Amino acid sequence: MSPDREPRETMLDVQGARLYLREIGSGTPLLILHGGADFNHAYLIPELDRMADGFRLVYYDQRGRGKSSPGVVAQDVSIDSEVADLERVRESIGADRIAVLAHSWGCVVALEWATRHPGHVSRLILMNPPPASHQELQRLRARRREKEAATLATMTDIAQTPEWLAGDLQAEELCNRAHFSAAVHDPKHLEPILRRLRAHFTPEDVVKARAIEDRLHEQTWSQPDYDLVSRLRGLMAPALVIHGSDDFIPIESAAEIAHAIPGAEFRVFENCGHFAYLEQPEMFRDAIEKFVVVG
Repeated sequence: MSPDREPRETMLDVQGARLYLREIGSGTPLLILHGGADFNHAYLIPELDRMADGFRLVYYDQRGRGKSSPGVVAQDVSIDSEVADLERVRESIGADRIAVLAHSWGCVVALEWATRHPGHVSRLILMNPPPASHQELQRLRARRREKEAATLATMTDIAQTPEWLAGDLQAEELCNRAHFSAAVHDPKHLEPILRRLRAHFTPEDVVKARAIEDRLHEQTWSQPDYDLVSRLRGLMAPALVIHGSDDFIPIESAAEIAHAIPGAEFRVFENCGHFAYLEQPEMFRDAIEKFVVVG
């Protein structure tokens, strides 16, 4: 294997934590933000690594999750620390302006960062973004209550068990299986996701990550006046928003984000759910290469 295709792992000191970084490839840097907000980067590979022949891919586990968990307590994490960590990772890469590829919850972090540090954004790729306002989150929840009542009941039952509350990995997988069953177009894609979601997590890490997720939601989505969309109209960096035709997040949420960012490109992949890089890999790579290299 070429040295450029060998992953390079480092730890980056930030205020109050150490972040795990994983790089692979060479060329144009592409900073990758995982979703969650209680997961880590592991569910994105190996599929995204296939772009390492054209990009310098930089992943990191967000503070308190995955390999960035040691030494962090949930109270150390806030939306402000998330933005500061992203900016510190950008500085460590040595790029004054950088392209960011974010998935799911990672899109919220990317947009919070981009609106606070617009001069450091070269391009934004928002893959399967979640709602960007309290109002849109309420619509998503209402839709899930209507269309997935049985699934939500199953998740509630699992979440009340002693095993789940203790972070037991098997109970966690049962809950994630129910949650993400509606997130893929083809059921065959569910198993790879489930195998990776809790890579590098102990039961204690799972409990901590859930607490972090709760804190981040309390500081963003749960605030009645939270409206990230209204702040996007001042973004000048080129943006690409990718959504799946069968994503469990309403297409209206993604479209609202795309329409708010001046000149943003909006792509809807057919036969695709919430994991575009996995479910439509060729279409996804073609869109990224055209947008970052040619666009």
